[in-house]
Amino acid sequence: MNLLTVRNLNLVKQGAEFHKSCQVLAWGKLKENGPTHWLKYNEKIYPPQGAEEEPRPAYVCHQRPNIKYSPFKMWYVACLVRGMAVDEAIKQLKFVTKKGATDVREVIEEAKELAVKEHNVEFPSNMWVAESFVGKGPVVKGVRRHARARMGIVHYVYCHYFVRLEEGPPPKYYYAAPKRPHEQLENWLEQMRRRKITNSL
Repeated sequence: MNLLTVRNLNLVKQGAEFHKSCQVLAWGKLKENGPTHWLKYNEKIYPPQGAEEEPRPAYVCHQRPNIKYSPFKMWYVACLVRGMAVDEAIKQLKFVTKKGATDVREVIEEAKELAVKEHNVEFPSNMWVAESFVGKGPVVKGVRRHARARMGIVHYVYCHYFVRLEEGPPPKYYYAAPKRPHEQLENWLEQMRRRKITNSL
């Protein structure tokens, strides 16, 4: 056994011990730390409105930090419920087979309860998902043993999920309304007329 092999074996032993201690310390910190700026929107105080002004709809912001799930996979679930009524979003998420759908459904249900208890919303079903998005959380690195006394890095990925429920019926189109055929034709003609050859007169 040469010196390089002995050194690799020592590194594997040290790496295995460091792997265990690193994971315990990192996961302990994950439970304590998390984003706090999103929940501050619940504490915002607006000026009183006049009789002629349109009533401002009530809203509630909620989040779940440090979900053990990839933010790229959670993005599909978060986009699914945007613009839906609360009850419809919960019903649709029950049929989604992705692992992150359970966390999203639980967060929406918690926000629905908070709206009644802390934000004076009379009918919790009369709300819709105004915002639903994902943030990237911490990435914990660990050591994985490979053959021939080698090591590899394994990534434990976390994400944060944010949601905002707003009082009132959901809009007909959350995104821009689809254009009719004659509107698409007019836009295409306008783009063609604006064409210009670079460096020409």
